[in-house]
Amino acid sequence: MPFPEHSVSRRAILAAGVTAATAVALNAPRAMAATAPPAPAAETGWVNSTLRRMTLEEKVGQLFTTRVYGESADTSDPDAVRTNQSFLGVDNAAQAVARYHLGGFVYFAYAGNTRAPEQVAGLSNGIQRVALEQSSRVPLLLSIDQEQGAVVRLGPPATQFPGNMALAAGRSVADAGIAAGITGQELRSVGVNQNLAPVADVNVNPANPVIGVRSFGESPELAAEMVAAQVRAYQAAGVAATVKHFPGHGDTAVDSHSGLPVINHSRTELDRIDLPPFRAAIAAGADVLMTAHIVVPALDPSGDPATLSHPILTGLLREELGFDGVVVTDSLGMAGVRQKYGDERVPVLALKAGADMLVNPPVMRIAYEAVLAAVRSGELTERRIEESVARVLRLKWRRGIVRAPFVGTADVADTVGTPDHLAVAQRITDRTTTLLRDEAGALPLRPTDRVLVTGWDDPAAPTTTAALGRALTDRGLATDVLSTGAKPSRARIDAAVAAARSHGATVVLTNRAAADPGQQQLVKALLASGARVVVVAVRDPYDVMCFPEVPTYLTTYAFNDVAMRSLAGVLTGAIQPAGRLPVTIPDPTRPGTPLFPFGAGLTTI
Repeated sequence: MPFPEHSVSRRAILAAGVTAATAVALNAPRAMAATAPPAPAAETGWVNSTLRRMTLEEKVGQLFTTRVYGESADTSDPDAVRTNQSFLGVDNAAQAVARYHLGGFVYFAYAGNTRAPEQVAGLSNGIQRVALEQSSRVPLLLSIDQEQGAVVRLGPPATQFPGNMALAAGRSVADAGIAAGITGQELRSVGVNQNLAPVADVNVNPANPVIGVRSFGESPELAAEMVAAQVRAYQAAGVAATVKHFPGHGDTAVDSHSGLPVINHSRTELDRIDLPPFRAAIAAGADVLMTAHIVVPALDPSGDPATLSHPILTGLLREELGFDGVVVTDSLGMAGVRQKYGDERVPVLALKAGADMLVNPPVMRIAYEAVLAAVRSGELTERRIEESVARVLRLKWRRGIVRAPFVGTADVADTVGTPDHLAVAQRITDRTTTLLRDEAGALPLRPTDRVLVTGWDDPAAPTTTAALGRALTDRGLATDVLSTGAKPSRARIDAAVAAARSHGATVVLTNRAAADPGQQQLVKALLASGARVVVVAVRDPYDVMCFPEVPTYLTTYAFNDVAMRSLAGVLTGAIQPAGRLPVTIPDPTRPGTPLFPFGAGLTTI
């Protein structure tokens, strides 16, 4: 069995294409070494003895987790040092641990933390070594947003999956668990012991600018099953699951990074739509829940975001839903939590509301000193601080971080991105590509076609069109690639139309086309040219609302290489499409009518 207790069956693993070697890699002995429940007396004894020897400053530090720049714990890179000084007031991670007695760090690619798996393992070991040299001798939570699909911090060679909405399109709860299990195993091997995943938001708003494909879709029941499966799989792999964003960020047209969303669901709607995945996560034993910077008037009419709301975090989450794990905030640098109160008040109010860990305050010194001052003034009691510290310490014990804080860097290559893991990821992804329309009979692409791949791409590095081009070439088709970037200019649109006229078929990729008139103009110009056009949304499936007349339309929910290889298989007929929409796509010309209903998807071409 790959996972202890609440496990995916061996039959499901074999159906996913996991070889015997991978089954061994995922099986119970390795996972249980980090997650087997300790004797209650041992856990309680360690937590209590640790609390007794900690100073107030050390206790408060345990409640913070922050980003840090640099590839190593003691980096001296001038750019990293300069940036760390700007918001941490120190040069590097080692100095931050010593100064603030931190409870954890969050790794980011942009911060230079995740250049390569072996480097991440070295960074993790360096940080843990410094933590254990402090007087409290408490190892750190080292976390990452490895949601898969659209949100990934550790790229290849780590195994990539297509993300939550794609998994939901595949409708396999077993696949969701296997994807989380492989992701968790690879993270644990590089010293990451907390994943800021899975996303439990139920995406019922096609205009949602921040969740979309990060969600398992619009079905609360399907999302609940998949969230629970991923919680169990992550934690069986020795990685704390962090279920987000409570109480549900799925029905908003505002991004909480840049504004303060208001969710106008009634309490009845919240119980029916938003809360089921969180209830399922709690029942599955989730270690951590993350708060959302959203206002929910039905739960708290004060106008405070959930992160700062006592009725939501304590009244609903703690008392009504019975969650006694760690409550962690979303980033305190986001606009949604900073609009109403100053940065020195936000961490104090979050703790008063019921949060345990405070993530990424804009200026660490201000936040840390504000919490210390609140305790010394009596606004926060030391007992309240200790309640949260005890939860954090229990998590570190139960997830095996106290017993095994270090990882073997020599073993990383035997775990991360192995051929078995990559093969499983491809097989799972092959079950997710969704064909919604082929009225023109454009598929499969003919072996004699010369194919043009054009459309959306990352402007910094045109990797998606190139990946699809390679995959089609590998399938035996003559293929040319003409990337138009993220926001195509008139000149690039004209170039793509001219190229399409000399090709037997054109595949055009889109990504959130509703926000980009250039992408809409590109698709419409290609359709008007008379070329044989296949349109593929490589992120949110709702792009077709911008050009509902398109005759051939697919969606992959992801734009990474594994998704492009599956897409190539479907386009050429080597793989039959199997994905079914996990959301409803409204008809923009007929309000209240679906263009494609939940569950739509052609399964033969």
